[in-house]
Amino acid sequence: MARKPIRVLVIDDSRLVRELIVDLLSSHSDLTIAGTAGDGDEGLRALVELQPDVLTLDLQMPRRDGLATLDAILERRPTPVIVVSSLTQRSAESAVEALERGAMDYLAKPEGLAAMRLAFGEELPAKIRNMAGIDVGHVLHVRKARQQRRAAMATAVARKSDEGSIARNAAGCIAIGVSTGGPPALTRLFQSLEPPLPPIVVVQHMPETFTSTFAKRLDGLSKLTVKEAADGDVLQPNCVYVAPGGKQLAVRRRGESGVIEVRDGEYVSGHKPSVDVMMRSVSMIYGNRAIGVIMTGMGRDGADGCRAIRDGGGFVLGQDEESSDVYGMNKVAWTEGGVDLQVPLERLSEAIVVRVGQLPGHRRAVAGQLTPVGL
Repeated sequence: MARKPIRVLVIDDSRLVRELIVDLLSSHSDLTIAGTAGDGDEGLRALVELQPDVLTLDLQMPRRDGLATLDAILERRPTPVIVVSSLTQRSAESAVEALERGAMDYLAKPEGLAAMRLAFGEELPAKIRNMAGIDVGHVLHVRKARQQRRAAMATAVARKSDEGSIARNAAGCIAIGVSTGGPPALTRLFQSLEPPLPPIVVVQHMPETFTSTFAKRLDGLSKLTVKEAADGDVLQPNCVYVAPGGKQLAVRRRGESGVIEVRDGEYVSGHKPSVDVMMRSVSMIYGNRAIGVIMTGMGRDGADGCRAIRDGGGFVLGQDEESSDVYGMNKVAWTEGGVDLQVPLERLSEAIVVRVGQLPGHRRAVAGQLTPVGL
């Protein structure tokens, strides 16, 4: 039996953008336009009347803006929302905020007709297909429940530094891969993590501009130092390096240190930055002192990287199905044998801290100095 086409509601104050999205989506037989709206109020009326499967939502609109419209959508009829946002700094900040509030995915609105045709004709249909059928009400319920549990769990991640912490933290590395549903999940994680910890490298699938904004947001709420990674950054304990959008990130060795390499390159596992690229490089440099973490996300990016970390003697944690907005990347890594232990998001920080305490080589620290092994 043929599946019914996915019904899409397009909300954007630009008539040109609305017409372009409608024209390009209509060329796909499995997608159909339920309707369009030129502002938030009109969009909310269409939401109730048309009951679409997925919405695309512009954030910069007159009267009721995109964030207020999003809140109303999720309150009245929780539906998967894909934010369509320009690449300006202000728009990126709003897009990150929208993801925190409950938008399920985002698409950067490029400049120029040719670039928009590519984005709306290829990227947007794929994202719509991924979002169709997601139970947004359940996702929001899970998020609310874990926020309530977080306060009770906060004390569980506090650990006193011991004599081996200097060696463990300098000689190890935590590699985190995440995609759809990642911004709110990473927010919860980094609100819980506390020093001392090894350097942390994060690949979150995001467009350029968004990653810088997101890194600053995390830095403002975390006790760790968070920055967008730059080429040549030397990995330091208690620091988090977020891969820049549109670039590949790898970790290389320079003397006894791990160093960030940011470069342009081909898409790997369908992404740039790619979790697989980052995790493979971390495994090569850190060996059995690497800790992989694979979290919520669509697709399979990270499955090969997780396996590389395990094959190199490292340990891999996976976010479990119940706490994931989208159990995709972490599911593939788990079913293919690349994950040692799955845990819910509210226990992930605790699991990371416990594993850091088990990193080998801490007896190599002498008088506060580290003799790294495997770097």
